[in-house]
Amino acid sequence: MDDARRRLFRHFESLGIDAPTVPYPAHKTVAEGKAQRGAMKGQFTKNLLLKDKKGRLYLVVVHEDRTVDLRTLHTRLGANGRLGFASADQMRAALGIEPGALTPLALLNDGAGAVTVVIDAVLMGSEQINFHPLINTESTGIAPRDLLAFIASCGREPAIVNFGGGGEESVRQDRSPSKG
Repeated sequence: MDDARRRLFRHFESLGIDAPTVPYPAHKTVAEGKAQRGAMKGQFTKNLLLKDKKGRLYLVVVHEDRTVDLRTLHTRLGANGRLGFASADQMRAALGIEPGALTPLALLNDGAGAVTVVIDAVLMGSEQINFHPLINTESTGIAPRDLLAFIASCGREPAIVNFGGGGEESVRQDRSPSKG
């Protein structure tokens, strides 16, 4: 992962992107992350790798306090049937990262263009958005315009979605069988 991380920061440099990075203890939940980060500036996210019934992958990047209703998200994204969580193996294969380090910065590893990026519109008004730089023991801050430039440099155009509402810290998924 050190080589991939170095390649990421070389890519930032080639794009003229300032991406300050600080140590940030590994954590498994949003609540743990909030407790460990102290006074770090910027907005923090939940990053979800989802798949539809045809196996198409979506990286959904939302404000950490946002609720994502997986029962209805597919209709907003034009996905084929309800979305469910991609497996750890799918994450490794598509983005070259381990669970716990999911980040839109991993698009650098998706040469096949298999992942569609969806970003919460509320994040675009932030001064800085924080992501793991391909490892889960650091946090990298990046301006929204620089995030868009980075994504474009990976050959993608993200869908910017207004998820509306929010405030809760859960991701809801209907566990009943999908009908559509």
